[in-house]
Amino acid sequence: MTARTSPTTALPANGSAASPVDRLRPRRSCLAVPGSNPRFLEKAQGLPADQVFLDLEDACAPLAKPEARHTIVKFLNEGDWSGKTRVVRVNDWTTEWTYRDVVTVVEGAGQNLDCVMLPKVQDAQQIVALDLLLTQIEKAMGFEVGRIGIEAQIENARGLTHVDAIAQASPRLETIVFGPADFMASINMKTLVVGEQPPGYPADAYHYILMKILMAARAHDLQAIDGPYLQIRNVDGYREVARRAAALGFDGKWVLHPGQIEASNEIFSPSQEDYDHAELILDAYDWCTSEAGGKKGSAMLGDEMIDEASRKMALVISGKGRAAGLKRTTSFEIPEA
Repeated sequence: MTARTSPTTALPANGSAASPVDRLRPRRSCLAVPGSNPRFLEKAQGLPADQVFLDLEDACAPLAKPEARHTIVKFLNEGDWSGKTRVVRVNDWTTEWTYRDVVTVVEGAGQNLDCVMLPKVQDAQQIVALDLLLTQIEKAMGFEVGRIGIEAQIENARGLTHVDAIAQASPRLETIVFGPADFMASINMKTLVVGEQPPGYPADAYHYILMKILMAARAHDLQAIDGPYLQIRNVDGYREVARRAAALGFDGKWVLHPGQIEASNEIFSPSQEDYDHAELILDAYDWCTSEAGGKKGSAMLGDEMIDEASRKMALVISGKGRAAGLKRTTSFEIPEA
């Protein structure tokens, strides 16, 4: 039978050797935690978010950033982050804090860190610069070179214009992340509610932005992550915005409050019915294309015709279901002759 490979396991588009980074990490829910708040850092370890990013940027006041770096190192090294992708968001390259954020955190806790998130990315060279700095630190510290991934956050018009080049700037890249608040400000969008539609516009004002990010991510085998919804007590509003991104094909969304985690995990996971159906399609296609199945290019699964295109769509759903921990409740039965 044919091997089940995911489209996100391909080599980077630039043809370089495969990187040790993991582009298949579950990221249905990406929890933001202020790096300067030990109480929140402690609590986050027990929450069911797929990813936790410890924030040195917007969630930290300028005077708190130097101490927050060391607080993050302590919690990465001593905390229990089992089952979570561990990320630190550093400050952007236009500030005076970025290099020290990276050096302090990666030298101090690089072996307990999965990714560095770079905000306000405007061009590919900013990703290249971070890649080079990470490589130097890994070599100096004796860490595995290339293991630490990069998440690129798109937060302004310049970054969106260059998103395709950004997406192929480094084999370390794992995700492209939409940052709606800064983006809305950068284009003078007439609303103060992050993620909500601006008054007076009859369509979805974010569709082009989300699709451009998604196309760049998928073209280069990356995940696409939607940004935060700031009305943290409005879970229904969060669900509505999250469903929009999930419907397009995004892999997950930021959460700013524990109350948003369950909704995000649910929305960015396939239903049990869809997961079971996807696994059946994969089994049926494997069988029908095999010697025993007659080496056919298509076959019937119940009342449904399946072919190679069906297999590709099923791979996406099955991959997300497995990452979410779903278990099959059905099994494929070879049809009678």
